[in-house]
Amino acid sequence: MNADSIGKLTRAGLNLIQQALSIFDSDLNLAVCNQRYQEMFDLPDALVTPGASFAQTIRFLVERGEYGTQADQDEAVRIRVETARDFKPHYMERQRANGRWISVEGAPLTEGGWVSVYTDITEIKLQEQLLRARSEELSDQVLTHAERLAKANRELAATNAALLETKRELIEIEARTRLVTEMMPAHIAHIDRDLIYTYSNRRLSTLMPGLSSNVLGQHASLALGPATFSRILPSMQKALAGEPAICEITHEDSGRRIRVALTPDPGVPAPDGTTIGGGMYVLSTDITEETQARAALMQTRKRELAAQLTSGLAHDFANLLTIILGLQGKLASIPDLGDKPAELVRATLGAARRGGTLLQRIGEISGTRALRPEPTDLEQLLDDLQMMATPSLPKGTRLSITLEPGLGRILLDQGAVQDSLLNLILNARDSLGTGGGTIALTARRVRDTWLELAVEDDGPGFSEEALKRAMDPFFTTKGNQGSGLGLAMVFDQASLSGGTVRATNRPEGGARVTVRLPLRPVPPKTPDESKLVLLVEDNPEIRTYVRETLVALGHQVIEAETADDAESLAHIPEIKVVLSDFQLLGARTGLDLLHSVRAQRPQLSVGLMTSLPAADPLLQTGGPQFPILAKPFSPSELQAFIHTCTLALPRAAH
Repeated sequence: MNADSIGKLTRAGLNLIQQALSIFDSDLNLAVCNQRYQEMFDLPDALVTPGASFAQTIRFLVERGEYGTQADQDEAVRIRVETARDFKPHYMERQRANGRWISVEGAPLTEGGWVSVYTDITEIKLQEQLLRARSEELSDQVLTHAERLAKANRELAATNAALLETKRELIEIEARTRLVTEMMPAHIAHIDRDLIYTYSNRRLSTLMPGLSSNVLGQHASLALGPATFSRILPSMQKALAGEPAICEITHEDSGRRIRVALTPDPGVPAPDGTTIGGGMYVLSTDITEETQARAALMQTRKRELAAQLTSGLAHDFANLLTIILGLQGKLASIPDLGDKPAELVRATLGAARRGGTLLQRIGEISGTRALRPEPTDLEQLLDDLQMMATPSLPKGTRLSITLEPGLGRILLDQGAVQDSLLNLILNARDSLGTGGGTIALTARRVRDTWLELAVEDDGPGFSEEALKRAMDPFFTTKGNQGSGLGLAMVFDQASLSGGTVRATNRPEGGARVTVRLPLRPVPPKTPDESKLVLLVEDNPEIRTYVRETLVALGHQVIEAETADDAESLAHIPEIKVVLSDFQLLGARTGLDLLHSVRAQRPQLSVGLMTSLPAADPLLQTGGPQFPILAKPFSPSELQAFIHTCTLALPRAAH
């Protein structure tokens, strides 16, 4: 069932209640009301539409005389709005301008805002007045009226019970909606007309590492950074003009490809002709893998087309070369041919053989080739590459290879990667010439998105034309010594994997070719079953590390920054483990949170993380009650700790 259906069912249920009901959010805007609310106060449609301002509703009622004659209407509105901002539970009875009596009962909501119930108690008041005025004359009727009053009280109690159940359901729906938005692998947000974030889940930093996960109240340029904001701004302007917009950008720091979908929010018309709210809804998703797959598919199609175009030509050309080689071989066998003709024959034979080699390379670059990714120890692959490449380097040319520590085993097509790197090393060797020099190969990760392999030398570098055409098949700067297919083959193999190749000149001199391939670590073995973990940590960097580690271990994660946020989520039945830092923002600690959560759900597994020393008094007094994981910790230690938490349940929970 979608959110719209749930909303319709909720409104239909509220309309069955005989009392008037309204719910305003923490921004003093109407969230929901029933039909009786509009009928009781005779409100226009604009003031019973979600998003209607509480201040405008109060002004409408004051101007109509709902609260009697007011000497200063603006002051009357201001006092009631300020009282609402400092909302407290209350019950009151008042007589309206039309003479009828109502009771007003208000209660705050957990996530901010309040719910109010208005009951017409005119009949009860009339009965009270009647009893006071005619108590002696109507002694026979007292019992009857008392019974009617008792019945009315019972009906009111039943209605209040129904309202409490509705409130509970609304809170649960809100919590589940929040859970859905937090679990989605996307950034979901709302931006107003001034480009200020009015809502955001905590996925922005996951999508674009380096940005803050808490951007509520920030301008989009500050939240996204100048470079990213400038790329999205034209699409934002289209959305503000009422036109849906989609754009794709590359996040520079991580190299991720992001798709941003912007849906206009027209807002709600106000009685004075202005618009309440408005702006745009934002859905941002990581399409890096999709983009890589598209690039690989496009390259495959290019290869298929090239194969179709060249296969027939290559076949006929190969036949011609065979004939030429045969004829030139016969000429070379004629005795007393002479030096000059013999030299021409040798040159013709060499050119024909070179044509044959060229045909083989065309077949390699245009023929069908499937990727064969397999778990690869990159250090071993580079060691093997150095052994193969070193004998081909002249004296005075040195090859250095640098590998970033901690890359681990990753999925690579070993043959294609080794061929590409060998090709680049030999190109660098040819660029250095006989004078020698240094060739450097570096391998590093770019965030968690790319494996970057760079080969550079301290030779003359690329010419302007070479930088423009380096990836074009058959372009060469080596004259008759080159086929022009080396870099083209490197580009082809990288594109098949969904990667990129870039040729540049180094500022200090020399050439640099950078190959980026999708970084796909070998999935770890996870002997324990996957669990939904509520992670509570106020440090964004630590929270990101722990979340990514848990996800890599096969678990799912919901995040919270404070004890209050975590407690509002902990009642979700799907959550199996609560993992909290000891010290949190606000007055409550992680220890306070775990005590509260364990009291509500005794079967829930809980554990504490801390960087405090074991001898710290805080740990000595409260820590031994729950499992504790000392920071820093490795992924294997974290997995073992999650397992320990599941075994540390109270006896009554088993």
